[in-house]
Amino acid sequence: MDWDKLRVFHAVAEAGSFTHAGDTLNLSQSAVSRQISALEEALQVPLFHRHARGLILTEQGESLNRTVREVFAKLAITEALLTESKEKPAGRLKVTTTHGFGSLWLAPRLHMFLEAYPEVTVLLLLDDAELDLAMREADVAIRMHAPKQPDLIQRHLMTMQWHICASPEYLKRHGLPKRPEELDAHRLILFGNHHPPVPDINWLAEVGRRPGNPRRAVLEVNSLQAQLLAIRSSAGIGAIPDYAMSDNTDLVRIMTDLKGPKIDVFFVYPEELRNSKRVAVFRDFLLARLAELH
Repeated sequence: MDWDKLRVFHAVAEAGSFTHAGDTLNLSQSAVSRQISALEEALQVPLFHRHARGLILTEQGESLNRTVREVFAKLAITEALLTESKEKPAGRLKVTTTHGFGSLWLAPRLHMFLEAYPEVTVLLLLDDAELDLAMREADVAIRMHAPKQPDLIQRHLMTMQWHICASPEYLKRHGLPKRPEELDAHRLILFGNHHPPVPDINWLAEVGRRPGNPRRAVLEVNSLQAQLLAIRSSAGIGAIPDYAMSDNTDLVRIMTDLKGPKIDVFFVYPEELRNSKRVAVFRDFLLARLAELH
Protein backbone atom coordinates (compact mmCIF):
# COMPACT_ATOMS: atom_id res chain seq x y z
CA MET A 1 0.00 0.00 0.00
CA ASP A 2 1.32 3.39 -1.04
CA TRP A 3 1.93 5.88 1.82
CA ASP A 4 0.62 8.86 -0.16
CA LYS A 5 -2.60 7.03 -1.00
CA LEU A 6 -3.04 6.01 2.66
CA ARG A 7 -2.55 9.63 3.72
CA VAL A 8 -5.25 10.72 1.27
CA PHE A 9 -7.53 7.85 2.38
CA HIS A 10 -7.15 8.87 6.05
CA ALA A 11 -7.98 12.51 5.25
CA VAL A 12 -11.11 11.48 3.30
CA ALA A 13 -12.21 9.07 6.05
CA GLU A 14 -11.89 11.81 8.68
CA ALA A 15 -13.46 14.56 6.56
CA GLY A 16 -16.27 12.48 5.02
CA SER A 17 -15.91 14.03 1.58
CA PHE A 18 -13.40 14.40 -1.25
CA THR A 19 -13.82 18.18 -1.25
CA HIS A 20 -13.04 18.72 2.45
CA ALA A 21 -10.15 16.27 2.31
CA GLY A 22 -8.79 18.12 -0.73
CA ASP A 23 -8.92 21.41 1.22
CA THR A 24 -6.93 19.81 4.05
CA LEU A 25 -4.35 18.26 1.70
CA ASN A 26 -4.24 21.18 -0.75
CA LEU A 27 -5.31 18.87 -3.59
CA SER A 28 -8.16 19.12 -6.09
CA GLN A 29 -11.29 17.04 -5.58
CA SER A 30 -10.53 15.05 -8.73
CA ALA A 31 -6.96 14.30 -7.56
CA VAL A 32 -8.28 13.01 -4.24
CA SER A 33 -10.92 10.89 -6.00
CA ARG A 34 -8.28 9.38 -8.32
CA GLN A 35 -6.06 8.42 -5.37
CA ILE A 36 -8.95 6.69 -3.59
CA SER A 37 -10.02 4.84 -6.76
CA ALA A 38 -6.43 3.69 -7.28
CA LEU A 39 -6.20 2.44 -3.67
CA GLU A 40 -9.51 0.58 -3.98
CA GLU A 41 -8.31 -0.98 -7.24
CA ALA A 42 -4.99 -2.05 -5.69
CA LEU A 43 -6.75 -3.61 -2.67
CA GLN A 44 -9.64 -4.91 -4.79
CA VAL A 45 -12.21 -3.86 -2.15
CA PRO A 46 -14.54 -0.83 -1.93
CA LEU A 47 -13.50 1.54 0.89
CA PHE A 48 -16.42 4.01 0.73
CA HIS A 49 -20.13 3.97 -0.01
CA ARG A 50 -20.75 7.02 -2.22
CA HIS A 51 -24.11 8.78 -1.90
CA ALA A 52 -25.62 12.24 -2.32
CA ARG A 53 -24.90 13.36 1.25
CA GLY A 54 -21.23 12.37 1.19
CA LEU A 55 -19.11 9.31 1.87
CA ILE A 56 -19.51 6.49 4.39
CA LEU A 57 -16.77 3.96 5.12
CA THR A 58 -17.47 0.37 4.17
CA GLU A 59 -16.66 -2.38 6.68
CA GLN A 60 -13.30 -2.86 4.95
CA GLY A 61 -12.77 0.91 4.98
CA GLU A 62 -13.48 1.06 8.74
CA SER A 63 -10.92 -1.69 9.34
CA LEU A 64 -8.26 0.06 7.26
CA ASN A 65 -8.95 3.45 8.85
CA ARG A 66 -8.53 2.08 12.40
CA THR A 67 -5.07 0.81 11.49
CA VAL A 68 -4.12 3.93 9.54
CA ARG A 69 -5.18 6.20 12.44
CA GLU A 70 -2.94 4.27 14.84
CA VAL A 71 -0.01 4.33 12.42
CA PHE A 72 -0.27 8.06 11.76
CA ALA A 73 -0.69 8.79 15.48
CA LYS A 74 2.53 6.87 16.25
CA LEU A 75 4.32 8.60 13.37
CA ALA A 76 3.23 12.00 14.69
CA ILE A 77 4.63 11.18 18.15
CA THR A 78 7.89 9.92 16.64
CA GLU A 79 8.21 13.00 14.45
CA ALA A 80 7.60 15.28 17.44
CA LEU A 81 10.28 13.57 19.50
CA LEU A 82 12.80 13.50 16.64
CA THR A 83 12.41 17.21 15.89
CA GLU A 84 12.94 18.13 19.53
CA SER A 85 16.44 19.40 20.21
CA LYS A 86 18.73 17.39 22.47
CA GLU A 87 19.84 20.63 24.11
CA LYS A 88 16.57 22.46 24.71
CA PRO A 89 12.78 22.13 24.23
CA ALA A 90 11.67 22.83 20.67
CA GLY A 91 8.80 22.18 18.28
CA ARG A 92 5.01 22.47 18.44
CA LEU A 93 3.00 21.49 21.52
CA LYS A 94 -0.73 20.80 21.11
CA VAL A 95 -2.53 21.62 24.36
CA THR A 96 -6.23 21.02 25.04
CA THR A 97 -8.39 22.11 27.96
CA THR A 98 -11.87 23.48 28.71
CA HIS A 99 -13.02 26.81 27.27
CA GLY A 100 -13.26 28.32 30.76
CA PHE A 101 -9.77 27.44 32.00
CA GLY A 102 -8.15 27.99 28.61
CA SER A 103 -9.62 31.44 27.93
CA LEU A 104 -9.75 32.88 31.44
CA TRP A 105 -6.51 31.60 32.96
CA LEU A 106 -4.17 29.88 30.51
CA ALA A 107 -4.29 32.12 27.42
CA PRO A 108 -3.41 35.35 29.33
CA ARG A 109 -0.31 33.63 30.81
CA LEU A 110 1.01 31.74 27.79
CA HIS A 111 3.22 34.67 26.77
CA MET A 112 5.42 33.93 29.80
CA PHE A 113 5.94 30.32 28.67
CA LEU A 114 6.59 31.32 25.05
CA GLU A 115 9.13 33.96 26.11
CA ALA A 116 10.93 31.43 28.33
CA TYR A 117 11.03 28.79 25.55
CA PRO A 118 11.31 30.62 22.22
CA GLU A 119 11.89 27.37 20.27
CA VAL A 120 8.46 26.03 21.30
CA THR A 121 5.19 26.97 19.60
CA VAL A 122 1.78 26.18 21.12
CA LEU A 123 -1.47 25.11 19.47
CA LEU A 124 -4.19 25.72 22.08
CA LEU A 125 -7.35 23.67 21.46
CA LEU A 126 -10.24 24.78 23.68
CA ASP A 127 -12.92 22.12 23.73
CA ASP A 128 -15.33 21.08 26.48
CA ALA A 129 -15.48 17.67 24.81
CA GLU A 130 -12.37 15.66 25.63
CA LEU A 131 -9.99 15.15 22.73
CA ASP A 132 -8.36 11.74 22.29
CA LEU A 133 -4.70 11.96 23.35
CA ALA A 134 -4.02 8.36 22.30
CA MET A 135 -5.02 9.30 18.75
CA ARG A 136 -2.89 12.46 18.88
CA GLU A 137 -5.78 14.89 18.70
CA ALA A 138 -3.63 16.76 21.25
CA ASP A 139 -0.28 16.17 22.97
CA VAL A 140 -1.30 17.14 26.50
CA ALA A 141 -4.55 17.94 28.28
CA ILE A 142 -5.52 19.92 31.37
CA ARG A 143 -8.62 18.16 32.72
CA MET A 144 -11.01 18.84 35.58
CA HIS A 145 -10.97 15.20 36.74
CA ALA A 146 -8.61 12.24 36.80
CA PRO A 147 -8.28 10.56 33.39
CA LYS A 148 -10.19 7.33 32.87
CA GLN A 149 -7.72 5.79 30.38
CA PRO A 150 -5.11 3.67 32.21
CA ASP A 151 -2.37 4.30 29.62
CA LEU A 152 -2.18 8.08 30.21
CA ILE A 153 0.31 9.71 32.57
CA GLN A 154 -1.32 12.12 35.02
CA ARG A 155 0.04 14.82 37.31
CA HIS A 156 -2.17 16.57 39.85
CA LEU A 157 -1.96 20.31 39.22
CA MET A 158 -4.26 21.80 41.86
CA THR A 159 -7.49 21.45 43.78
CA MET A 160 -9.89 24.07 42.47
CA GLN A 161 -12.50 25.74 44.64
CA TRP A 162 -15.58 27.78 43.81
CA HIS A 163 -16.36 31.29 45.09
CA ILE A 164 -19.82 32.84 45.11
CA CYS A 165 -19.60 36.37 43.81
CA ALA A 166 -21.53 39.37 42.54
CA SER A 167 -20.83 42.88 41.37
CA PRO A 168 -20.93 45.78 43.88
CA GLU A 169 -23.77 47.31 41.83
CA TYR A 170 -25.87 44.12 42.04
CA LEU A 171 -25.48 43.93 45.83
CA LYS A 172 -26.35 47.61 46.16
CA ARG A 173 -29.61 47.03 44.27
CA HIS A 174 -30.61 43.59 45.60
CA GLY A 175 -28.94 43.31 48.99
CA LEU A 176 -26.26 41.00 50.38
CA PRO A 177 -27.29 37.37 51.01
CA LYS A 178 -25.66 35.98 54.15
CA ARG A 179 -27.10 32.47 54.34
CA PRO A 180 -27.65 29.87 51.57
CA GLU A 181 -31.44 30.00 52.04
CA GLU A 182 -31.40 33.70 51.13
CA LEU A 183 -30.26 32.83 47.60
CA ASP A 184 -33.89 31.89 46.91
CA ALA A 185 -34.67 35.60 46.63
CA HIS A 186 -31.76 36.37 44.30
CA ARG A 187 -31.01 36.21 40.58
CA LEU A 188 -28.73 33.25 39.86
CA ILE A 189 -26.49 32.63 36.86
CA LEU A 190 -25.88 28.89 36.22
CA PHE A 191 -24.69 26.51 33.52
CA GLY A 192 -27.95 24.56 33.30
CA ASN A 193 -27.83 21.25 31.44
CA HIS A 194 -25.23 22.33 28.88
CA HIS A 195 -21.93 22.41 30.70
CA PRO A 196 -18.28 21.32 30.55
CA PRO A 197 -17.21 17.96 32.08
CA VAL A 198 -16.82 19.42 35.58
CA PRO A 199 -18.40 17.67 38.59
CA ASP A 200 -21.27 19.44 40.47
CA ILE A 201 -20.94 22.55 38.35
CA ASN A 202 -24.48 23.75 39.19
CA TRP A 203 -24.03 23.32 42.96
CA LEU A 204 -25.26 26.87 43.62
CA ALA A 205 -28.76 25.76 42.55
CA GLU A 206 -28.83 23.06 45.27
CA VAL A 207 -27.08 24.55 48.29
CA GLY A 208 -29.50 25.27 51.16
CA ARG A 209 -32.39 23.50 49.34
CA ARG A 210 -34.11 20.15 49.70
CA PRO A 211 -32.48 17.50 47.48
CA GLY A 212 -34.15 17.35 44.07
CA ASN A 213 -35.63 20.83 44.41
CA PRO A 214 -33.04 23.13 42.79
CA ARG A 215 -33.39 26.87 42.34
CA ARG A 216 -34.15 28.18 38.88
CA ALA A 217 -31.62 30.44 37.23
CA VAL A 218 -32.46 33.82 35.78
CA LEU A 219 -29.74 33.10 33.19
CA GLU A 220 -28.25 29.80 32.00
CA VAL A 221 -25.16 30.01 29.81
CA ASN A 222 -22.75 27.27 28.77
CA SER A 223 -19.62 29.44 28.96
CA LEU A 224 -17.73 30.40 32.09
CA GLN A 225 -16.34 33.46 30.35
CA ALA A 226 -19.85 34.62 29.44
CA GLN A 227 -21.02 33.94 33.01
CA LEU A 228 -18.23 36.08 34.36
CA LEU A 229 -19.16 38.95 32.03
CA ALA A 230 -22.82 38.61 33.06
CA ILE A 231 -21.92 38.72 36.78
CA ARG A 232 -19.75 41.79 36.22
CA SER A 233 -22.64 43.48 34.39
CA SER A 234 -24.82 42.97 37.50
CA ALA A 235 -27.13 40.39 35.92
CA GLY A 236 -26.96 38.18 39.01
CA ILE A 237 -24.96 36.04 41.42
CA GLY A 238 -22.75 33.18 40.20
CA ALA A 239 -20.08 30.72 41.31
CA ILE A 240 -16.63 31.27 39.81
CA PRO A 241 -13.54 29.04 40.21
CA ASP A 242 -10.60 30.53 42.08
CA TYR A 243 -8.37 30.62 38.99
CA ALA A 244 -10.83 33.10 37.41
CA MET A 245 -11.20 35.21 40.56
CA SER A 246 -7.50 36.11 40.60
CA ASP A 247 -7.91 38.39 37.57
CA ASN A 248 -11.33 39.78 38.53
CA THR A 249 -10.77 41.62 41.80
CA ASP A 250 -13.66 44.00 41.06
CA LEU A 251 -16.13 41.26 42.05
CA VAL A 252 -17.31 40.85 45.64
CA ARG A 253 -17.03 37.40 47.23
CA ILE A 254 -20.08 36.59 49.34
CA MET A 255 -20.85 33.84 51.88
CA THR A 256 -17.12 33.06 52.05
CA ASP A 257 -17.65 30.42 54.75
CA LEU A 258 -19.83 28.37 52.38
CA LYS A 259 -17.67 25.72 50.73
CA GLY A 260 -18.57 24.49 47.27
CA PRO A 261 -17.36 21.22 45.73
CA LYS A 262 -13.63 20.84 45.22
CA ILE A 263 -12.37 19.90 41.77
CA ASP A 264 -9.04 18.17 41.17
CA VAL A 265 -7.26 19.39 38.06
CA PHE A 266 -4.82 17.10 36.23
CA PHE A 267 -2.10 17.46 33.60
CA VAL A 268 -2.40 14.45 31.30
CA TYR A 269 -0.30 13.09 28.43
CA PRO A 270 0.40 9.76 26.69
CA GLU A 271 3.18 7.41 27.76
CA GLU A 272 5.01 7.98 24.44
CA LEU A 273 5.72 11.61 25.44
CA ARG A 274 7.18 10.74 28.85
CA ASN A 275 10.65 11.94 27.77
CA SER A 276 9.52 15.01 25.82
CA LYS A 277 11.24 18.19 27.02
CA ARG A 278 8.38 20.36 25.73
CA VAL A 279 5.89 18.44 27.85
CA ALA A 280 8.14 18.58 30.92
CA VAL A 281 8.77 22.33 30.79
CA PHE A 282 5.10 23.08 30.10
CA ARG A 283 4.05 20.93 33.08
CA ASP A 284 6.55 22.74 35.33
CA PHE A 285 5.36 26.12 34.04
CA LEU A 286 1.76 25.25 34.94
CA LEU A 287 2.73 24.04 38.41
CA ALA A 288 4.70 27.23 39.12
CA ARG A 289 1.97 29.59 37.90
CA LEU A 290 -0.89 27.70 39.59
CA ALA A 291 1.01 27.70 42.89
CA GLU A 292 0.60 31.50 42.86
CA LEU A 293 -3.18 31.10 43.29
CA HIS A 294 -2.86 29.83 46.87
